[in-house]
Amino acid sequence: MTRWNPNFFQTMRTLVCLLLLSGSLCAQNHEQIILSGVYQGSDLYVQNPFSGQGVSFCVTEVRVNGKVTSDEVNSSAFAVDFQVLGLKLGESVEVEIIHRRGCEPRVLNMDALKPRSTFQVVSIEVTSDNVLQWVTENEAGELPYIVEQFRWNKWVKAGEVPGVGTPGEHSYRFQLSPHSGLNRVRVRQTDFSGEPRVSGEVELQGTEQPVTFEPVRVRDFIKFSSPTSYEIFDRYGNLVARGHDSKIDVQKLERGEYYLNYDRSFGETFNKR
Repeated sequence: MTRWNPNFFQTMRTLVCLLLLSGSLCAQNHEQIILSGVYQGSDLYVQNPFSGQGVSFCVTEVRVNGKVTSDEVNSSAFAVDFQVLGLKLGESVEVEIIHRRGCEPRVLNMDALKPRSTFQVVSIEVTSDNVLQWVTENEAGELPYIVEQFRWNKWVKAGEVPGVGTPGEHSYRFQLSPHSGLNRVRVRQTDFSGEPRVSGEVELQGTEQPVTFEPVRVRDFIKFSSPTSYEIFDRYGNLVARGHDSKIDVQKLERGEYYLNYDRSFGETFNKR
């Protein structure tokens, strides 16, 4: 009479799981790490410990954009080789690292798939109708271009335009709202490193008349002579209002002295009654 082996079913279950990683049995014994990003020309390096049983390595399979890779995962460390997959710089990537439950591989260079600001400006100019136009190349990830104007002794965001993120030449446009006098504009990108990458500056002469405001002692509204961008700071230097308009509703401001930036004027004062 054959004695029942309580480990038999578990052994068979494990064998089936190894053959059918996508099946329901495997779902109970395996977990996934999913990484999404952009191909930057670098491999992904994975530290691969032993599984909880100590008889095999943790990772069982790697998929890139849904396709199983040929990477050698039966080692303590391996690289996900994107080049052999024919990926292009800036192409979207999703990596699935399938591993046994009870252990967890470690990706050593998580930043490898993050978009980087690598653009180079081919040309940048302002048209006669105040449109900023620029052409770039060598982009490596979808990052927005921040359009900035220099006013009030600092660079101020005027708007943003989505970047394409691939290496070829790409053209962009942004409608500017110049202030009176000399204007300086540029475009900027900032990636995960936090370091901004900026274009050269372009200058244009604003044709508008200088903006004025009234009254300097105000109860309800500040009125400008024409629509303008503005900032209001309290006496402690806190920004309390910002916008672009021909008047500002200040009824909710507390009484006291405030500082007003508008057009190209910096640090003008008014009193809220």
